[in-house]
Amino acid sequence: MSVTARKTRSTAVRIGTQPGRIARWVILGVIGAVFAIPILSMIEFTFRSGLGGGLTVAHWTGLVDPENARNYRNLFTAIGNSLLLAVVTVAIVLLVLLPTMILVHLQFPRLRRVLEFVCIIPITVPAIVLVVGLAPVYAVVVRLLGGSIWTLAFAYGITVLPYAYRAIQSNLGAVDVVTLSEAARSLGAGWGNVLWRVILPNLRRGILAASFISVAVVLGEFTIASILNRTNLQTALLQLSQSDAYAAVIFALLALLLAFILLLLIGRLGKTRGEGSFS
Repeated sequence: MSVTARKTRSTAVRIGTQPGRIARWVILGVIGAVFAIPILSMIEFTFRSGLGGGLTVAHWTGLVDPENARNYRNLFTAIGNSLLLAVVTVAIVLLVLLPTMILVHLQFPRLRRVLEFVCIIPITVPAIVLVVGLAPVYAVVVRLLGGSIWTLAFAYGITVLPYAYRAIQSNLGAVDVVTLSEAARSLGAGWGNVLWRVILPNLRRGILAASFISVAVVLGEFTIASILNRTNLQTALLQLSQSDAYAAVIFALLALLLAFILLLLIGRLGKTRGEGSFS
């Protein structure tokens, strides 16, 4: 078979397997409706004026009313706790997982499969099972470090491990860090400069993706915090919903908006600079 015939055949196969424009719009429309309908329903609920069927903005303006500040004090504390947990969890990912992945990629390539297996295990374990196993561990953690909210980040570090690993690994696999590091070393650069000025700039997108996804997972986690008797955003929203369902839905929408913005920043910030250089 000639080269032209093979190209024609491969083109025909690709065209035949690709969905048409109408099919693509239908698929996107169905997927969009699955996400949009619940969110629009939540937005409509926040403007609902009781059972009368009218609309009002009182539920939104009530969030900034000083008279209601006492009712939301626990929620604002929980938001601060979740933000602290997000920062500590991201620090665990960047200071423990990222160097380990780079070290294995450069020096111990035979351990890649082992590291991947270890990092993917948490996604196969239900959260309720994971927290049952962590409960005895946290009994020791409380005795050693106290019951501060930030200690929950150790459990969250395990929870976000599969997502952070995939985000970094996809970028790490697309960059020939071995060749880059060897070239930098041949020019006299130390391992510190190789890591800081050569490898990390090329892994910018993967690092940002891992960080933002970790933040989104931490902001949406409920099971571990609830069973370990810690107060974070989701547990506070559950408590608030029992007294003010409108405010709970509003804060849930704001949390969704923040997660959506973080996911958008994954692509945006990854394009703000080049992929890195030896400069």
